Amino acid sequence: MPKLNTPLKLSPIFKPKIWGRSDLYPLFDRPENDEPANPSAQNRALPDKDELIGEAWITDDSSRFLSGPLAEMTLGEASNKFRSKLYGANWKGGRFPILAKYLFTSDWLSVQVHPDDRYARLHEHGSLGKCEMWYVLHAAPKAEFLLGLKPNTTREMLRAACEKGASQDLFQRFHPKAGEVVFVPPGTPHALGPGLVLFEAEQNSDITYRLDDYGRVGLDGKPRPLHLKKGLEVTNPELPPCRNLPRIVVREPFGHRRYLVASRYFAVEELAIHKAAHFTPPAERAETLAIVAGEGRVETAAGWLGYQAGDAWLVPPGADRYMLAPTEKTRVLKFYIPDLEGDFRRLRSRRGFKSADVKKILFA
Repeated sequence: MPKLNTPLKLSPIFKPKIWGRSDLYPLFDRPENDEPANPSAQNRALPDKDELIGEAWITDDSSRFLSGPLAEMTLGEASNKFRSKLYGANWKGGRFPILAKYLFTSDWLSVQVHPDDRYARLHEHGSLGKCEMWYVLHAAPKAEFLLGLKPNTTREMLRAACEKGASQDLFQRFHPKAGEVVFVPPGTPHALGPGLVLFEAEQNSDITYRLDDYGRVGLDGKPRPLHLKKGLEVTNPELPPCRNLPRIVVREPFGHRRYLVASRYFAVEELAIHKAAHFTPPAERAETLAIVAGEGRVETAAGWLGYQAGDAWLVPPGADRYMLAPTEKTRVLKFYIPDLEGDFRRLRSRRGFKSADVKKILFA
């Protein structure tokens, strides 16, 4: 049995999409062939520049470990073999619990909606539903997204508009800014527009019901299928848009920590690291670090490896103390399965935050 006591680097899995793009800035710089390789990009293979990449999955089952005792093993293989050594003793599932990805948009995504656990178990062969969150990394000046239906819009009105490929007028429309956090519970119809780079964390499920794709064709030249029946069944027209959440920020010796959002499926924090940051991993759960800006080193008693934007590191439960030593100011998104009471509901007593603000980032 290998000793899982250090952060473990994971490779991203790139997904071509018709709405994707070749420029993956600010996360993945794809150098020209004559440029020297960045030594901190150890073993990180990037797609060709002519591919339109829409998503980069960082905790996919096929994501491969690039460091430590699990090097060359996929996350799915390691999950099946080591389970609680990677998840923590409290997790009972068979897969890594959180699917995290980056999205890069050059066109509108389809209007879509996701089911909850109950519906997915009944209609998708026992699968999990899909609850998700977005963190806006970059937004072009005119970027926008659709989130939730306008008041008094019914399912029948949505059906009629989707059948005509003209559903967007029924939605609430927003212009996001970098740093905005959005919570998307099951049943909330939504669509992302062009000019966005997002981090997304969700249940480890990829069930998406496409309501409206505006009549376009996929990468294979054929119209992409719609899922109107199931999509309308799970759509809740009355769900409000959960966006523009309060900023819950605390000072830390290394910079600051921002609590972004938490649900029973995932919690996400933003760490702004301006100088060496020391961490002692919790014994009861895994944590994953997504580097979204900056460069530096991950240092342990056994040695160090470089990090850069786009990298992801899984920290097993009870791993040894480690340090992030930035050579450039670094921003990290840390995500994990939370203890809502211990980690978040007591924030107001521990840190002095207003109860009303804390409640607005918690979704039980």
